[in-house]
Amino acid sequence: MRIDAHQHYWSIARGDYGWITPEIPKLYRDFLPADLEPHLRVHGLDGTILVQAAPTVSETDFMLRLAEQTPSILGVVGWLDLFDPNHRLHYERFSRHPKFAAFRIMIQDMPDAARILEPAFVKALKGYAGDDVPIDLLIVSGQLPPVLELLRQVPNLRGVIDHIGKPSIRSDEWESWAEAMSQAAAFPGIHCKISGMVTEADHESWDYEEFAPYVQHILEIFGPDRVMFGSDWPVCLLAAGYDEVIEIVRRALPKSWGEEEQSRLFGVNAKEFYKL
Repeated sequence: MRIDAHQHYWSIARGDYGWITPEIPKLYRDFLPADLEPHLRVHGLDGTILVQAAPTVSETDFMLRLAEQTPSILGVVGWLDLFDPNHRLHYERFSRHPKFAAFRIMIQDMPDAARILEPAFVKALKGYAGDDVPIDLLIVSGQLPPVLELLRQVPNLRGVIDHIGKPSIRSDEWESWAEAMSQAAAFPGIHCKISGMVTEADHESWDYEEFAPYVQHILEIFGPDRVMFGSDWPVCLLAAGYDEVIEIVRRALPKSWGEEEQSRLFGVNAKEFYKL
């Protein structure tokens, strides 16, 4: 099974995508399954993991309804606010849906990422870790230090770091990101999505070669069993088309990677991580 482990759909009229504005014309329109499925067919992808794009419970409900109508949506990563005392009630309701696969913590949007180390947040996360619930972690590279401390406090977390931790590829960020990601990879339950890279490069003048060191570092430290391909479509359209995003990853793969390793990257690992 070949899977795109990270993509989004949205309907602008829903009104809770505060970050998608008319000032971003490439994204300021509806993106729904009919727009993506031709790309999935071209690349032989059996389906996708649909990931939340708005920090609301209602958007998760929207995605689950969409999943009911769309066979290619294999799993939904919804949203939960672990600071909300009712987070468990929302989770229990979502988890009754057969395509609810995980939820995502949007650390990226927190003005102070250290809030994830507050006792109530850590306690909530320990509860989900104890239940082996898959959790996506959306972060930027500068937030890796508190994330590493969180992993030390919740070492059994089944988690996946989205978008390789968002290093600033456009400014050649490397050493601090590479070291911090190596520390994250030391936790056996942590995986990494090779996704979202092209939008961290210069949108107008990137080239394929600049991504190879980042991809190869992630593959080396996480190994073939804890990495997943994700297109981050349609956000990737800010800088590249679907074909180009796949080509970025394909060109960066080590020559030693054969069919088995590639099948894990492009589907098997996502199937296992999200318990599809």
